[in-house]
Formats: sequence, structure tokens, C-alpha cells
Amino acid sequence: MDRFRHVLGHFCTGVTVVTTMAGDAPVGFACQSFAALSLDPPLVLFCPDKRSGTWPAIRENGLFCVNVLAEDQRAVSRRFGTRGADRFSGTGWRPSPSGCPVLEGVLTWIDCKVEDVHDAGDHHVVVGRVTELGECRDGQPLLFYRGAYAATGSQGSVDRYEVDGELDNLLTWSRTADWL
Repeated sequence: MDRFRHVLGHFCTGVTVVTTMAGDAPVGFACQSFAALSLDPPLVLFCPDKRSGTWPAIRENGLFCVNVLAEDQRAVSRRFGTRGADRFSGTGWRPSPSGCPVLEGVLTWIDCKVEDVHDAGDHHVVVGRVTELGECRDGQPLLFYRGAYAATGSQGSVDRYEVDGELDNLLTWSRTADWL
């Protein structure tokens, strides 16, 4: 298991917080296992641990919001990644169109309804149908790489490289039309 973590730690991921409402109470957890899945229909996925205390509330509600964290939100990531923490204490939020929490300061958010759930070892694979997309603000994403937070480049720069040919298989390829 240590070797598995070491090797997969070399794959850089973004950090999100997946939120929902449990009755009148907001709940959420830090999640780096999030990805775009399909353009038509617009689907995303995330993978909660089967021991997650938040996942049952998401499953029951059937709705969730993925908050894409900004580089300056490390404290938010730590709070939402700690079991037993009062995760919403000191964290401002507003309801998304579905009523799920959108955290203050995020780069953007994605509102979803649970479409399907698959068993996957010690996790679930949750497929969500995108129902609304948030506005995008300027800023750099919070990344996780080799067991630590990472930045996109020095001085907040992002290194970009031209691509030969087309990459329509990549959901974030800029030529693809707005997918919602």
C-alpha cells in the first residue's frame, strides 16, 4: 500500500470540497478524487471513502456541490479533510441553486445530482449529473502533489505549451464548446 501511495502521489490533482445539506445543517469533505467524466450528458465523478461521515448525507439528499479550491484555501482544505472537525466554523458560504453550500473564495463550483453509485474497493465511485455551473474567478488552483500542497508555478504563473493536433478526448480542451 505504501508503494501504491508513493507512485500515485506523483499524479498531481486539484483539491475540492464536496458539500450538501443534512437537514438544515451544511456538511462537506475535502476531496482530491474528483474528475470530469462526460460532456454529453454533463457528468462528473468523485470517490468518497466508505468510512466517510459525509457520504451518507450526500446519498440521502441526492444533491451535492463541488467547490474548486483556490491556492490560498489550504486552511479550508485542512479543516474539511479532518475527521470530527467543525468544518463550517469560520467558513462562509451561500446556497447554490440546489441549496448545497458554495464556499466563499472558491475558484468555481459545480452543482450536481447523484446519477449513479458504484462499489470500488474501500471507496465508492459517485457519478453526478451537472445541473448548474458557477462563475469562474481569477486565481490559481489548490493542488496536491507527492503528499503536499503544490502551486502551478513560480509567482503564480502557469506554464502552457502548444499542442500539436486535436485533443478532443480531454474534457478541458479549450476548443470544446461550453458543456452545459
